Amino acid sequence: MRVCGLVLAAGAGSRFGGPKGLARTASGEPWVRRAVRSLQVAGCDEVLVAVGARGAQVASLVPSPARVVVVQDWAEGLAATLRAGLLVAADGDADVLVVTPVDTPDAPATAVVRVVEAGRRAAQPASAVLARAVYEGRPGHPVVLGRSHWAGVQASSTGDSGAGRYLAEHGALGVECGDLWSGLDVDRA
Repeated sequence: MRVCGLVLAAGAGSRFGGPKGLARTASGEPWVRRAVRSLQVAGCDEVLVAVGARGAQVASLVPSPARVVVVQDWAEGLAATLRAGLLVAADGDADVLVVTPVDTPDAPATAVVRVVEAGRRAAQPASAVLARAVYEGRPGHPVVLGRSHWAGVQASSTGDSGAGRYLAEHGALGVECGDLWSGLDVDRA
């Protein structure tokens, strides 16, 4: 099974005070670099980073060999970023796409591995996987989308809602990851 990772890092971060793609840990490490590394350590064959607001600056923080996806219509919301990433992934040979937002800097690679493996065991072929991490029953990231779901996710994503509605309507497998970390994203600086 070939796995592509997608880091969503295109938003302006209005509640945060600026693009989260430019945010750094207390020690100075860019969140975007942490997200890419987590996906790579988890075994993603390729990693894409979707950038928009202050895109050139965010892109300069993306480590090689991850590829930058420029989201022209990023201001339309999260759905535009997700759709752009799905379009680029569709040109490759991945069976599944692992989606994670840049604003989860504490997310461990073990959460990605757990959700991908649980999805792989639950769905055959791999392109049929539909799974997401949950934290004490609360849906979160990462989300794993088998290729056969990509068109449906693209069609159902609008504004600032990503794949959540599609995942709920299509019975995505929830994989508990609360023992690995909190699952919380960072909304405030």
